Amino acid sequence: MVTIKAASVIYPRLRVYSEENFRGLRRTYRGNLGIADIDSVLTGIESLRFFSTNPNATLVLFDRSRFRDNFVILRGNRSMRELDDFLRRGDVESLISSNQRLTPAQVRAIQRTGSLPSGYRLI
Repeated sequence: MVTIKAASVIYPRLRVYSEENFRGLRRTYRGNLGIADIDSVLTGIESLRFFSTNPNATLVLFDRSRFRDNFVILRGNRSMRELDDFLRRGDVESLISSNQRLTPAQVRAIQRTGSLPSGYRLI
């Protein structure tokens, strides 16, 4: 007898690359998470792809590690060939990947405390 297992897909899916233009080493993360220091992943993230079936899925990019300083909130699916100088004041140093809609007030609370909401993984 053959048993068929149903695979569950967890969104959002964040695929990060060590080089620009989706090249080099890559790693895929699933679910709600925050990367406090992108230089600690693959010796630095230079490009990424963010995918979710939820149009309100949120990707938040910060210009300092540990979710500090300036940020930009992006909604929906994204492919970013180059993270260098994406933000006005510098490179992306930390990020949050969420399948939920994060409001600016929620992001500011994360920024102020340095803590992610319940149910999020910290990388």
